[in-house]
Amino acid sequence: MVHPQSTTPIPIIDPAPARTHTMVTRPQRGIVKPLERFPLLTSSVSPIPKSPFLALKDINWCNTMYDEYNALVKNGTWILVSRPTDANLIRSMWLFKHKFHADGTLSLYKARLIANGSSQQLGVDFDETFSPVVKSATIRTVLSLAVSRKWPIHQLDVKNAFLNGDLSETVYMHQPSGFVDPRYPQHVCLLQRSLYGLKQAPCVWFQRFAGYATRAGFSHSRLDSSLLIFTQGSQVAYLLIYVDDIILTASSTVLLQQLIDSLHKEYDMTDPEDLNYFLGISAVRHPTGLFLSQNKYALQLLEHAHMITCNPSRTPVDTDSKLGPDGVPVQDPTLYRSLAGGLQYLTFTCPDLSYAVQQICLYMHDLREPHFAVLKRIMHYVHGTLELGLHLYAFATTSLVRYTDADWAGCPSTRWFTSGYCVFLGDNLLSWSAKRQHTISCSSAESKYQGVANVVAETAWIRNLLRELHSPLLTATLVYCDNVSVVYMSANPVQHQRTKHLEIDIHFVRDMVKAGHVWILHIPSRLQYADIFIRCLSSALFEDFRSRLSVHPPLAQTAGAY
Repeated sequence: MVHPQSTTPIPIIDPAPARTHTMVTRPQRGIVKPLERFPLLTSSVSPIPKSPFLALKDINWCNTMYDEYNALVKNGTWILVSRPTDANLIRSMWLFKHKFHADGTLSLYKARLIANGSSQQLGVDFDETFSPVVKSATIRTVLSLAVSRKWPIHQLDVKNAFLNGDLSETVYMHQPSGFVDPRYPQHVCLLQRSLYGLKQAPCVWFQRFAGYATRAGFSHSRLDSSLLIFTQGSQVAYLLIYVDDIILTASSTVLLQQLIDSLHKEYDMTDPEDLNYFLGISAVRHPTGLFLSQNKYALQLLEHAHMITCNPSRTPVDTDSKLGPDGVPVQDPTLYRSLAGGLQYLTFTCPDLSYAVQQICLYMHDLREPHFAVLKRIMHYVHGTLELGLHLYAFATTSLVRYTDADWAGCPSTRWFTSGYCVFLGDNLLSWSAKRQHTISCSSAESKYQGVANVVAETAWIRNLLRELHSPLLTATLVYCDNVSVVYMSANPVQHQRTKHLEIDIHFVRDMVKAGHVWILHIPSRLQYADIFIRCLSSALFEDFRSRLSVHPPLAQTAGAY
């Protein structure tokens, strides 16, 4: 049967509207979506807890909190008393921190109970707060002498050092969070001993340690209160203390062990070990000396700045860089100030950073975008020089040599000048400085002479320090300056009318020259190593002067302590 054809027309479907643009896919553009990879392994290191109650739920932090609390109770740090009605009551806080070895591996979990000293009142629960800190030049001088004499060098740490201080003030504190005595929940702690966080804690701890040191036979250096000297017949020992970290070196292992035993009887201390890592500084003993570096600390700074993968730079500042007060203000200066402070500490083993860091620290009160750009340039340089450090050589250290220089009217806005110097004991760099002087000089000779006066003052201090350390200098200290007028003025009363306003500096230097303590000599500018502390240098010259400062990579082979 044949069906007749339908007369109903088939509806026509309109095609899709024409596209107004050409479709391009991601593969055509070379765009590849990154493949998300989820880690199958997690770190075994417990993260830092955000509260003491969370810490008590983690076995690692819980154990260290109980160790800290039990140590405080055993030490008799406080007694529980009824809460006084009119007393100033301060709060207690828990701080948590990971401590690492020099190679970056976890050393221990550290929990510390501290007092919130910000709520203390002057004249009520604290008075004196000052505590001396050992000078960096003193540390390098003692280490240089110990290395040259091939003495053993040990490091020690006083456990809970501030808890040993005796309080003379009445201080009340809330009971620690998580450790409130269920029998007396309303009682408060009357402190019998010092506690971390108290404003007077560093002061009373140092007083306690100084009293012990005197009884043990140590004498304080007149030039640095944190340097203690022990003499027993022909045997000598030096002790450096920085808060609770101690560096101890002696002329014999017998005397060294005798002093370590004495310290252990007085305080609870870590086991002594050869100097290897102190104050964030790695120390590696090798046959020709000691290598000091801050590689781990520098990496932490780069991570803090989110620049761990940045490109390296050969110099910390550009040769045309002249910072001034101009530019767009920085909205949030917190990161800048934090990094600038960290870079300042990095100069302990990186003298090549001194001038650049000094420049960025001049504008901490009024930050501008150009200042931040210079700081980032410094971080690029730090990334490229992570392996560098300061070498202290085990050679004869009988001569003291200094280089000093100053840039005349170097500041573009104030025309103040920057002076710099470096001090060598033999081949070992002991001290250096890059500092903006808040005066205006009418000539380059005036600015350089004031720089000479600064370095001569430092010379007098180090000569006296070496005398206390049983290494008196028998010859004059050579001070090199690249200005002929300065050399003439140091020994002759020339150009008197033009230098009347520098009279004190001139007489001071001349007296030191007449006494035979210093000798001012001329040196060509191409050999003036102090230039690295006062101005921007080309890459080749900067690297040459940096090498002259004994800043090198570590030696391929190292050895243990002698």
